[in-house]
Amino acid sequence: MMQTNTMTRHVSKLLLVSVVAVLALLAVLISPLFSAGQAGAQGVSFFGNDTDKQVPQTHAQVELSYAPLVKKVSPAVVNVYTKKVVRQNVSPFANDPIFREFFGAPQERVQNSLGSGVIVSDDGVIVTNNHVVADADELLVVLSDRREYEAELILADERTDLAVLRIDTEGDPLPTVQYGDTRDTEVGDIVLAIGNPFGVGQTVTSGIISATARTDVGVSDYAFFLQTDAAVNPGNSGGALVNTKGELVGINSAIFSRSGGSNGIGFAIPAEMVKRVVDAAVNEGRIVRPWLGLKAQSVTYDIAKSQGMNRPVGVMVTEVFDDGPADEAGLKRGDLITEIDGREVFDENGLKFLAATRSPGEVSQLKVLHGGRYETVGVTLAPPPGATKAELELLEGRHPFSGAEVAELSPRLAEEMGRDPFVTGVLVTRILRGAYAWRVVRPGDLIVSVNNAPIKTLEQLDEALDTDASRWAIELDRNGRRIAGTVTL
Repeated sequence: MMQTNTMTRHVSKLLLVSVVAVLALLAVLISPLFSAGQAGAQGVSFFGNDTDKQVPQTHAQVELSYAPLVKKVSPAVVNVYTKKVVRQNVSPFANDPIFREFFGAPQERVQNSLGSGVIVSDDGVIVTNNHVVADADELLVVLSDRREYEAELILADERTDLAVLRIDTEGDPLPTVQYGDTRDTEVGDIVLAIGNPFGVGQTVTSGIISATARTDVGVSDYAFFLQTDAAVNPGNSGGALVNTKGELVGINSAIFSRSGGSNGIGFAIPAEMVKRVVDAAVNEGRIVRPWLGLKAQSVTYDIAKSQGMNRPVGVMVTEVFDDGPADEAGLKRGDLITEIDGREVFDENGLKFLAATRSPGEVSQLKVLHGGRYETVGVTLAPPPGATKAELELLEGRHPFSGAEVAELSPRLAEEMGRDPFVTGVLVTRILRGAYAWRVVRPGDLIVSVNNAPIKTLEQLDEALDTDASRWAIELDRNGRRIAGTVTL
């Protein structure tokens, strides 16, 4: 009996030792897995992949939604209805008072269109696209809660394709959207487009910023667009493009489409230009664009290589306007401008846009490659010289321009008309019906010379025409093309 108990104790000890050994072995094998799991939680995967993503841990995380953001922003996005009275002549004699009795007066019809807008101030200031409200006779704004107000157009800027409206709510509160800083907007950022596509009602689409600083779109003179793949369709024009903070980063303006529907390429005017136009409308009633007083061309790879640059960036100055801002700052032909106010530029449109987001009198900092080294040059922005309105003169007498209305083209007037501000001279603005000038010139022509006398001013033109000649040697500039010939009266 004693021997049996002793044997049992030995077997029990052996089993206990075996269990302990197995547990120790398991601990050795399992410990790396726990270490790997802890490392994975710190951003290092057990399988060697870098990952910061986390599996949703709560029901609330599973149901993440843009709904709170949309509820915050969408009330500030409005529908803009326009009405335009169009007159249609049913007969070529309808405008003649004698024939009107027989053929009837011109018929009128009302042309309606629809766009979107964004409330940016609680006193009723709304921004939309200029092409939404262009030539409209009536403007009606409908809020998301179905309130309706007649709107007043306080500024229309065709060159940026922006328009500013105002409504009077008689003290009723209005929702607004705050401006975002588009300098922080990057490709890949999530954005929402809010508007009224095809008139179906307020619609929200989501996407990302596909590109920034698009300058070759051709929608406006100051082209510098944000590109997005959020679905944008007709009717979205003037609507809001907002970031995930609920801030306005752009005004939806155009789409790239062959069918008229969304192809995932939409363009929005950056909020910095929107704010500049709205401020000008509210504070000054008009917009005065500053300029740098220079012309430039994009830097090619060969130019960059010749300047010791490792990549093409910036613009090369090709012309400097005498006594203009760039001239006073010491910029010369051949200088390379790579940045303005800390932002890289790649063409003249981008440089012009970023300068235009500032006000006259402000100083822009240009990073310039000059003489083989980089310098930071401060340029005090100013409006182009000259009057904003042309001094018009109707030419009369026995000469080829009889019946033509002309104006002396200044840099400021040229800028307002979308023409090259470096081109000066006498511009044909209008020609009277049936005038002799129709045989010689067209509106928009520049008169370069008359009888070999250069024409730069109205005074020079008047002197050249003050002669009783029968043959006239004339040189014109028509859309950049020189036309020369002789006219015999």
